Amino acid sequence: MKTIYLLPVWTIAAPILGWLLLAGQQLPFGDGYTLFLVLGLFPCIFAAVHHAEVIAHRIGEPYGTLVLAAAVTVIEVALIVSLMLSGGPSASALARDTVFATVMIIINGIVGLCLLTGGSIFGEQRFGQYGVNASLATLASIVVLTLVLPNYTTTVVGPVYSPSQLGFVATVSLLLYGTFVFIQTIRHRNYFLPPTAAEGGEVHVPSPSNKTAYISAALLLVCLGAVVLIAKATSPFVEAAVAKIGAPHALVGIIIAVTVLMPEGLAAFRAARSNRLQTSLNLALGSALATIGLTIPAVAIVSLATGWTLTLGIDVKSTVLLMLSLMVATLSLGTGRTTVLQGAVHLVIFAVYIFTTVVP
Repeated sequence: MKTIYLLPVWTIAAPILGWLLLAGQQLPFGDGYTLFLVLGLFPCIFAAVHHAEVIAHRIGEPYGTLVLAAAVTVIEVALIVSLMLSGGPSASALARDTVFATVMIIINGIVGLCLLTGGSIFGEQRFGQYGVNASLATLASIVVLTLVLPNYTTTVVGPVYSPSQLGFVATVSLLLYGTFVFIQTIRHRNYFLPPTAAEGGEVHVPSPSNKTAYISAALLLVCLGAVVLIAKATSPFVEAAVAKIGAPHALVGIIIAVTVLMPEGLAAFRAARSNRLQTSLNLALGSALATIGLTIPAVAIVSLATGWTLTLGIDVKSTVLLMLSLMVATLSLGTGRTTVLQGAVHLVIFAVYIFTTVVP
């Protein structure tokens, strides 16, 4: 394939196409133009995955997986905050729905698909248990504090925090995530490195040049910017479609989360398929942590600044599924070895989550 600075031409053309389609909104094409925006979204997503992998190969683990996690989380925060500002108080539950959907999609959908794919191809896959345990412990703490505890506080009635409680929990969430990143990148970086090739782990891939990595970093930002703006442009039609079929509004949060998580999900899937399960889990769990650890503080600031009530507590059905997901993830990832069975269990829970969202 023809390349420019070792990058496939399509990875450069895709974001250009996305931004051209965004500019085309100014022309009188009508509602049918939304279909072209949706079709232009997917090349941008695939291009973002490619550029993120180029950067990851250049800077190595676990820093590489943080690149896409941080970039995608910033985009998700921007999307949620923009929709909250445009939707006003009526969008008070959007952040909760999107964050909860993100956690469930990652823990059950992405992780389950990666484990099932890797197990189908390689029989059994191995990863560093210490890093995964640290990720799950941090994730469980932040998830319960932000999505479950608001249902049981009494200062304010309802599944919400008082302003002081919201500010405190947002600070704690940010502190926990910051500590996790410190452990992952500095203090205990070896916990998140893949097993050596001699132990049946990942095979070394020649790293690209600095020039290629810099170009990919710039193009990654361009791709992700196109993704979030296209997603925002199509969100009114998504909300209208969900309302038209009579589905709960929480489905909008799932659709937003799926769209934003596509780059990371595809990158994690490709890593698992290449017998790089450690990288796959670093991407998946790191993304879940970044999403909830950074999104909640961001929307909390918006809520405190505007005076809008921020609904965070999930209902009983969602709480049961969340607790089940965390428990199963702890058990299935607690041995450092996985097979197709763990993947199948996570995917079944994910299917139940999707079904009970549409048919509550």
